[in-house]
Formats: sequence, C-alpha cells, structure tokens
Amino acid sequence: MSTPLSSYAAEIYLRGLADERPRFPTDPARLEQAAREVLEDGPFGYVAGGAGSGATMRANRAAFDRHGLVPRVLRDTTVRDWSTTVLGTAMGAPLLAAPIGVLSILHPDGELAVARAAAATGVPMVLSTASSHTIEEVAEASGDGERWYQLYWPTEDAVTVSLLARARAAGYSTLVVTLDTWTLGWRPLDLDGAYLPFLRGVGTAIPFSDPAFRAGLAEAPEDDLMAAVGRWVPMFTGTALRWDRLDLLREHWDGPIVLKGVQHPDDALRAVEAGMDGVIVSNHGGRQVDRAIGALDALPGVVAAVEGRVAVLFDSGVRTGADVALALALGADAVLLGRPYAYGLALGGEDGVRHVLRSVLAELDLTLALAGHRDLAGLRAAPDAVARQVP
Repeated sequence: MSTPLSSYAAEIYLRGLADERPRFPTDPARLEQAAREVLEDGPFGYVAGGAGSGATMRANRAAFDRHGLVPRVLRDTTVRDWSTTVLGTAMGAPLLAAPIGVLSILHPDGELAVARAAAATGVPMVLSTASSHTIEEVAEASGDGERWYQLYWPTEDAVTVSLLARARAAGYSTLVVTLDTWTLGWRPLDLDGAYLPFLRGVGTAIPFSDPAFRAGLAEAPEDDLMAAVGRWVPMFTGTALRWDRLDLLREHWDGPIVLKGVQHPDDALRAVEAGMDGVIVSNHGGRQVDRAIGALDALPGVVAAVEGRVAVLFDSGVRTGADVALALALGADAVLLGRPYAYGLALGGEDGVRHVLRSVLAELDLTLALAGHRDLAGLRAAPDAVARQVP
C-alpha cells in the first residue's frame, strides 16, 4: 500500500511530540501574511495584487463559497488513489504548479527552487516565459520531474519558434499558451509603486538567452541591458492574439497544446475546432480584467461545452486542498496552484514550496476521503458530489 498524501499531517503532529512546530503556516491566510512580513512592497504587491479594485480576485473566492461538497458516509475510503494522466503526463494527484513569472523577486533561487520542490513532490511544474532562469536551467533543476512550458507569445515568429524548440529539447512535454495577458491589465499596487521588474531585466532570462532574440540586438543584453529591454517590451506585450495564428504553434510543437485564460464556453469550443488539446479555465488570478466573473463559476459551462473532447484544467482563486477538491468535483481534469506556493518560496525557498505543495496535497486527500471518495473515477461519477449554496 502506498503512503497516503495525507501522511504529511501525521508527520507534523509527530514532530509536535518533540515540541517542533511547522516552519511555515498551513493556513493560507497566515501564509500570505507571513510572506508579507518578509517581502518588500514591490515584490509582494506584484504577487498578491490584482486588476483594478480587486473585484475579480474577490469573485474568485466568492465562487468557491457558493459551492459546497456533499459528504457521503459509511463508504470505505481507507485506501485512496488520486493518480491520473492528463495529456500524457502522469501525476500522483491532479495538481500542477501554475506558471508564475519573475520568481527571483521572492527568493534568489526562484524557479529553480520551485522545480526542485515540484519534482520532489511529484507535482508537474509549468514554467513561465517570464522566468528569472533559462528554460534549460529549470529543466536541469527539475531532473526527472514532469514539466510543461507556458508561452507568452512573441510577435516575432522566429523567436517563438526558437523558444518552442528549446522547450521541447529540454523535455517540456506540454505547451500552455496564455491568452489573457497580451498586454498588462490595470494593476494599482504595481502602478502606485512604479514597479515592473521586466523593465530592470528581471524575469527576462528566457528571451535574453534566446539566439533568435539576441540576433536582433546590436549588443548582447549583458552589455546593453536597456536595448534588450527595449526590444523585449513590444515583442511580448501590446499586440492582441488571434485564433488564426494557432497554426504556427501546431506546426512547431509536436506535443499537446493547452490554451490558458478561457472563460466562455464558445471560446472553449473554438479551441476544440482549432485542434487544441486542452483549455485552462482561468482569469489570471484576477490580475487582468477587473469585474470579471469568478473562474469557478465559468468551469461547469466549459466542461459541459467540450463534452470530454479536450482536457479542461482549472486555475484562479485556488488556496487550499479543499478548493482543489471542489474544482475536481465540478469537472476539472487537474488544477493549477499559484500564489500559495509563491508565498512558500518567499518564506523558505525550496523547503517553503515543498511545504505548501505537500500541505495542499494532504488536504486534498483528506477532504475527498472524508467526503466519501477514494479515486477520481468515483468522484466524477457522482453528480451530487457538489451542491450550490445559498449566499
């Protein structure tokens, strides 16, 4: 019998016998507060902030509060198995580390620490194009861990093709294309602090190391940083994406392609028609469009529209293992976790990320077991697993 994911709780309690407490909080609210205490205003605001008034961030959490699991009793859930395969990627539980950029503003090891922690816990990592380390460096840190690559789509096709080739050569199996951030949303915390790391050459390791990108520079980024930044900014932001451009990606990526940022069922259907392999229901954690609907409210409609023809993943507003359980019960094939692991990174580097991932996995296991489920097949076959709650 394999060790259940929830064994992390037992480890914590047993350490308490020696008066040892967890180094990092298990409560997501306390985790965020602890990160606030160690981070400067700019880095914390960049991770914690949202678009406009923050209404979409609040809507993400409110959407979770409008749904509830309906526990069933006297079912044998002593032994559980949450393993699954999504788009050819095997995982011990349907959880991935969401793509978050410029992680070096939180901890010097940045994406390298996340890669190591994710590999150690069996959680696939989705690497952001806005990484503080190169594609190859993060792949090396991942070791044998499963890894996906997230693309912020450059306006120059030669650079796009080069990035895809590098990611494929480095063992990234699935391409995640972010659709909702072709230009930055109105983000007051960043604006009030005049804080945008990219303009200082932070979070640009991938393009600045790319031969196609460097070919368009008179001098290397190491010798003329501002010229490189000046080439980067209009290439990665300011030009809207279009459906008819997806053919370029399919031509140059021979693995699964997932579109991130889908919130309307019709867009999900367009993705199916375009030959994509999956969609991620996401509003970028509330960082792009203020007054948008909560992402969880969009999930059931997208699941119903695609009718199993493509994978449906979920992102935005996820804080706990119980949140993951709820999204899975509403039809997500897997869930992406973002801000919590970023806070763990700020607090303790690789150890902090590993703590957060293990905590979420443990709570996911316990939540579903106590709700009467022992595997994903059984959960998905239970249409009454979730009920809409009256506010």
